[in-house]
Amino acid sequence: MRKIRMLTLMLCIAVSVLGAAGGAAAEEKAKSTGKTAAASDLAPNARSAILMDAGTGTIIYEKNSHDKLPPASITKIMTMLLTVEALDEGRLQLTDMVRTSEYAASMGGSQIFLEPGEEMTVDEMLKGIAMASGNDASVAMAEKIAGSESAFVDMMNSKAEELGLKDTHFANCNGLPAENHYSSAHDIAVISRELLKHERIIKYTGSYQDYLRKDTEKPFWLVNTNKLVRFYTGADGLKTGYTSEAKFCLSATAARDGLRAVAVVLGEPNTKTRNSEVSGMFDYLFSQYKVHTIYKPGDAIGTLKVEKGVKKELPLTAKETYSVLLKKGVTQEGIRNEVVLQEDIKAPVAADQTIGKLVVYQGTSVIKEYELKAGEDVAKAGWWKLFKRTAGSLFTID
Repeated sequence: MRKIRMLTLMLCIAVSVLGAAGGAAAEEKAKSTGKTAAASDLAPNARSAILMDAGTGTIIYEKNSHDKLPPASITKIMTMLLTVEALDEGRLQLTDMVRTSEYAASMGGSQIFLEPGEEMTVDEMLKGIAMASGNDASVAMAEKIAGSESAFVDMMNSKAEELGLKDTHFANCNGLPAENHYSSAHDIAVISRELLKHERIIKYTGSYQDYLRKDTEKPFWLVNTNKLVRFYTGADGLKTGYTSEAKFCLSATAARDGLRAVAVVLGEPNTKTRNSEVSGMFDYLFSQYKVHTIYKPGDAIGTLKVEKGVKKELPLTAKETYSVLLKKGVTQEGIRNEVVLQEDIKAPVAADQTIGKLVVYQGTSVIKEYELKAGEDVAKAGWWKLFKRTAGSLFTID
């Protein structure tokens, strides 16, 4: 009997020790990943999920975020990205007419019921894609930009590679079920963040209702498939998705108090759960985090010395907002930054050429790095200019 009691006591002690060790390990993991216990179960019903700060790209929460899954109509985020890039680069105008091919008109699923030969402006097609998730509008837009859907899909995959995405391959431009068509919550968040750099897209993804063919005999009422843009304060995008294989998916964004969140959930059981869990993810980020801005667009950062250039120096200015995400209650003391430029940069220098980086520290730890690029071209100086510059330096008295 005494042996049994002793064994029982030893077993209890062992269980207690193991439990304490496991708890300490879990706490240490939470500290190392920046995720708290409250953030560990933000999307319990999603097959895959991620919560990201759009401004800095900081990941707040993730769950199976690199699982390769069918993305359904969230695919159209890449379609919209290539469209707004074409607009910003001047290859497209919002007033350009887009003709609907028989192939585009044949798309099933969500559509704006385009007829073969029907024409709409790029502006109207974007409304149909962003708000009504038009499969037909997506294909028509793809054909307008690339000549064919297959050529456009090549552009989509090239863009995914350019963004460094490892979990993504597209087979079409609208997300209808297809072999070898997949993405991940992580990759979708990255594409979403890239799309949000083009501010014009919010006009489309953030509208709750609108019309197509408004002044015709067949007006088409558009109601955004993303109900959060109406029911969650600050929500203004981005894209819903559903197929029987993918289940209910959403890549959503919302902005408050200088923060912009991107939340992606894949494989949710229904729209109510999907919207509820994304709302909870937004609530968590906005209540727990703040942004600390280091440089705003246009702020002077430093000076780049250019060897043998028509200009000896090139001023460096911030092209975007450089900031870091901090937990509320954490002071900004100890946050510092350092400009690290490449050595011996020689002309010619091209605009947007990478010339260094901005490194942000908290104490001695690096918490963020931003790539720095030249703001303009600097041509190589001619021999006569270089000769005069050298000769002039010989007679300069300090």
